[in-house]
Amino acid sequence: MKRRDFNNVLGAVAVAPVILGGPRGAEAAATWSLVADVAECCSCEIPCPCNFGRPTELRCDGNRLIEITEGQIDGADLAGIRFLVTFEMGKWTRIYVDDQLSDAQMETFDKIMPLAFAGFMGGARSVERVPLTVERTSELISIVTPASRIEMKPLVGLDGEQIRITGLPSIAFHEYVQYESVVHIHEGTGRDWSYSGTNGFTSKMIASS
Repeated sequence: MKRRDFNNVLGAVAVAPVILGGPRGAEAAATWSLVADVAECCSCEIPCPCNFGRPTELRCDGNRLIEITEGQIDGADLAGIRFLVTFEMGKWTRIYVDDQLSDAQMETFDKIMPLAFAGFMGGARSVERVPLTVERTSELISIVTPASRIEMKPLVGLDGEQIRITGLPSIAFHEYVQYESVVHIHEGTGRDWSYSGTNGFTSKMIASS
């Protein structure tokens, strides 16, 4: 699956309820909404053509951090849930959930994933609870799990301000800001990589059933 197709799947799932396993009809009937902060680095050159609806035929290795800042599923609070998705686009994902989430948050995580994040769950080779550290300054975003380390810095335009892009074709790309990877390392089961100077971005995902 190319990134364009993957983003289309993610968007389609976010605007229409579907049954994706589990008790018959339970997920289809769920009512949910969420707003999440997204931060991603991948192996594509800047700017990543996939995010503009122009998929690349090259291999795309990446890490996407998702931090839900507000939302609910059938009245259960989604705020505070965060996880990192490590992926080779169209091939596989591994999902690393912050081990500081409570049992109640894990229950809501399990409910929302096949609805709002079906594109990630469909190719998931593993879902693990791990230490997840995120640090932000005006100059750098740092994301660390046992398998990945990401540092990314914002690019600036001629006016010295951050480069912001609007109108991108995905519900995950609101308030899109262009970044560049400083360090993008993954050392995991069967797959390692190390990149620098490649595409990065931050954005907001806004979605509901």
